[in-house]
Amino acid sequence: MGTPRRPHDLFTVAEITSRVREAIVRALPATVHVVGQVSNFKPHSSGHIYLTLKDDTSELSCVMWRSAAKGMRFKLEDGMEVIATGSVDVYQRAGRYQLQVRRFEPRGIGALELAFRQLRDRLAAEGLFDPDRKQPLPDYPERIAIVTSKTGAVVRDMLITLKRRYCLAQIVVMPVRVQGEGAAEEIVRAIGALNRWSEQLGGIDVMIVGRGGGSIEDLWAFNEESVARAVAASRIPVVSAVGHETDLTICDLVADVRAATPTAAAELVVPDSDEVTASVEALAGRLRRAAGHRLELEQSALAGLLHRRWWREPLTAVRQREQAVDETLTRLVQQAWLRLREADRRLTRAVSLIQRIQPATFAAKRAVDLTLAIHRLHRGGDRRLREAERMLAGADRALCAASPVHRLGRARDGLTSALQRVGVALAHSHKRRQASLRATEGRLQALSYKGVLGRGFSITRAKTGRKVIRSAAGLADDQVLLTELSDGEVESRIINRSQLELFGSDG
Repeated sequence: MGTPRRPHDLFTVAEITSRVREAIVRALPATVHVVGQVSNFKPHSSGHIYLTLKDDTSELSCVMWRSAAKGMRFKLEDGMEVIATGSVDVYQRAGRYQLQVRRFEPRGIGALELAFRQLRDRLAAEGLFDPDRKQPLPDYPERIAIVTSKTGAVVRDMLITLKRRYCLAQIVVMPVRVQGEGAAEEIVRAIGALNRWSEQLGGIDVMIVGRGGGSIEDLWAFNEESVARAVAASRIPVVSAVGHETDLTICDLVADVRAATPTAAAELVVPDSDEVTASVEALAGRLRRAAGHRLELEQSALAGLLHRRWWREPLTAVRQREQAVDETLTRLVQQAWLRLREADRRLTRAVSLIQRIQPATFAAKRAVDLTLAIHRLHRGGDRRLREAERMLAGADRALCAASPVHRLGRARDGLTSALQRVGVALAHSHKRRQASLRATEGRLQALSYKGVLGRGFSITRAKTGRKVIRSAAGLADDQVLLTELSDGEVESRIINRSQLELFGSDG
């Protein structure tokens, strides 16, 4: 038996997907431009970008491969309106069509302008544009570095201006590319190298980073984030001189000073030697005038000194000083003799007084008195000591009697006796309560209806409702009754109520 033939209208999933792709490719041009709003923006770790473009009624899946995403100048964000350029294709594994984007352009603004604004806002939020972090320029730099292209009029104009205005400064030129692929990396390397080599070169006082004018694409190397961070991290003050006065770059905002043009930057970093010379000459003139005035004052003071008497007759002043010294010495000698005579008189009086007192006899008498006082003190001390011992012994006995230990023992004995009495009383009370409880239980048992049933009585109830039957008048034929005895219940049925009446009349 052969394999059954497949109907003509039966397709595989792959065939349907392939035909849909062919239809889409034939229906649309190879390159389409789609306007929409970015949604579900997802940059993948592989470098590819996945997102959705949407408008008021529809959505379109988009993918941008890593090779194209690397050239993006600005950052995509959800909600941004863009123009996506690419081609529509079908992702056969998932069976959905998508736009393979080669380029994004922001709607209503250029990509470079948007990238500039995004980077500017982010660096401003980090504080890289704050005036407080910017370094001042030196007044008289000894060594100046220039980072720019080695060809063109810019470097030549700056060198001419620097030499003309201030020929004392040494100039170091670091040639770099200022536009095109790799320009930003060269500028960053040059700034870092100058900072590293500054000490070896004897110190670099200021650095000029710049180029001539051009379009925003030409100046874009100075809008790169890496260049901005290199300028901000530089320990050497940086003057940014990019393009013309109307051109504004991120480098201008981060630099310590912005110059309108490269030539203006050269004029900013060095003073004018003619102005410096004029200033020095003016200062020299002021110094000469001040020195002449001071010399005149000193000469006038010297003339005044020369007219004084002690200057004309110096020995007269010396002799006057010698006479004053002699007079002072004489007074000192007289005072010394007076103090010596007074001391001699006081010594003579003291000797006479000692002789009248006779110290040996006085000391012997005082020794006898002291011995007697010691004996009296010993006798009195012994008596006082014995009295104190007797008082101490009495206090000790009283203290022992009043000691908390003895009182605690007595209290413990009393507590033990009280506990025993309480135990006996509780046991007696417990027995009395048990006997009373048993008597009460017996009375309750005797009064209980169960006790009555045990003596041969019974209780009859209607089965329905369990109402107690108190009279035969309320009974009916076929009525079911429950009779409760002492050991259980018995169910019965009324067969003939008239017999009950008959028996009742006989009774």
